[in-house]
Amino acid sequence: MSGRRPPLTTDRRLRSGAVLRSGASAPYRAVEITAGEPHIVREEFGAPEPGFRLAAGRPLACLVHLTDMQLTDVQSPTRFEFLNRYFADPRYAEIVPVQRPQEALTAHAVDATLRTLNAVRGPATGLPPQLAVTTGDAIDNAQWNEMQNFLALFDGGQVRPDSGGPRYEGVQSPDWPDGFFWKPDGAGADGYDVFRREFGFPHYPGLLQRALREFAATGLRVPWLSCFGNHEALNQGVGKMTAGIRDALVGGRKPLGLPAGFDHDRALELLTDRPEAFMAGPVATVTADPGRRAITRREFVEAHFRPGSRPLGHGFSEQNRLDGTAHYFYDTPAARFIALDTNCPAGGAAGCVDHDQAGWLEARLAEVHSGYQGPDGRDVRTGHDDRLVIIFSHHGIDTLTNTRCPSGEPDAGPPAGSAELLAQLHRFPNVVLWLNGHTHTNAVRPRRGAGNPAHGFWEVTTCSIVDWPCQARLIELVDSGRCLSIVCTMVDHDTRIAPRSLETSDDLASLHRELAANLPFGGAGSGLAGVATDRNVALRLTPPFPLDRVAVR
Repeated sequence: MSGRRPPLTTDRRLRSGAVLRSGASAPYRAVEITAGEPHIVREEFGAPEPGFRLAAGRPLACLVHLTDMQLTDVQSPTRFEFLNRYFADPRYAEIVPVQRPQEALTAHAVDATLRTLNAVRGPATGLPPQLAVTTGDAIDNAQWNEMQNFLALFDGGQVRPDSGGPRYEGVQSPDWPDGFFWKPDGAGADGYDVFRREFGFPHYPGLLQRALREFAATGLRVPWLSCFGNHEALNQGVGKMTAGIRDALVGGRKPLGLPAGFDHDRALELLTDRPEAFMAGPVATVTADPGRRAITRREFVEAHFRPGSRPLGHGFSEQNRLDGTAHYFYDTPAARFIALDTNCPAGGAAGCVDHDQAGWLEARLAEVHSGYQGPDGRDVRTGHDDRLVIIFSHHGIDTLTNTRCPSGEPDAGPPAGSAELLAQLHRFPNVVLWLNGHTHTNAVRPRRGAGNPAHGFWEVTTCSIVDWPCQARLIELVDSGRCLSIVCTMVDHDTRIAPRSLETSDDLASLHRELAANLPFGGAGSGLAGVATDRNVALRLTPPFPLDRVAVR
């Protein structure tokens, strides 16, 4: 870390730069600094006031949004990395990528991000973050050891990225019998794996050993809220946690490829319903580790009730502990935050919301509205005080497409669809913002009311930490007079642009970002960063009620 206040992306941005090495198919490039990106005023809900200035107005709140860290046990027996070989087969489009060259370094990238967020201030309000919101896929494969590392990183503590035996036993090992993966320890500077030969990836002997060492994390110094994602719920974010997979997780057999006669046309179906089918081919023997055991939703929630956690449970309530649910609300002076559990334990990466949760959401929204529109279109007056509402969940509107019953009960009926949920939210005018992740892409969308397109809320999807551009998002709410301004600013972790010794956690985080930028089909040349109107933006809304009613700290 630089020791000073970190620069924001309004001051400078990062992009792919000079060629460091040439590969047969593409060059490997450095990350370089380029000009900052000013805020763009988004006016879809109405024209801005004359003379609008970003910093003008009364600060209401400052928070940060982080999502899709996918902290990975890179030696797990039930990660089917060999499926990356099928990247060009459309039958595997919803499955790959399973493995990323940078993933062994992700814990260091998350640590660097959190330390950076501890030092930032909002450009519109001048406030430090008062709250952090995570929106799921903090881990990769629904494992106990992955969850422990996530909590150690955020609360502060010892992070143990390694698992299994005393040496690394995974697909990036020099002696792993598959050259499709980047092997930083591989023989010779040019190596024999696809990434070094075709894409110019570097030769870093000893990197994995350094990356997987135990280290102490500082933790996030502000209260943070948690969220349940599909990678917390399912094997590789897709497959049911069957008895066969639970056994394989703590076992000593890691698959090397598909079994003979595998039906590629059923690949997604099998991964969803019977993921152990991918364990039936050739295997390598690895060191078993009981710490890799599968977690349940109840265990995920319970693990957040650690001594000293702020807030206790990180948003999850005593009711969640009792009934094993993961949806909750959390009130701050400025807003009510409502966390939705959009995951389907019946399998599939896409999201859904069951009707019981939709009914719970209706009641929680009504509690913070003096008036709203009932399902029949009639106005409902409540006598309650108005409060701004921020929804957050792993999936957003466009990825709530899972039609499987979340409970798995055949008579429970289909879940509430995205159109049904959107119509419900539009009946409650105090909903101003929905934060989510899942797509690993920056995107900002106005969600206009069907009956009155001048009213609605903003849906803000933030990119992942694991993939380029490896960023978090700073969000400020400002009372700008006749409008509510939601000011969003992307944040890069404040580490060296180029790694030096690779002996420090900052250097490993820097290398993680450089590797992510060079990932074929998903790096700096992809669309994951979004366009300018998805990044540093000032989102304008007509206040749903007089904002002088909003309390501030």
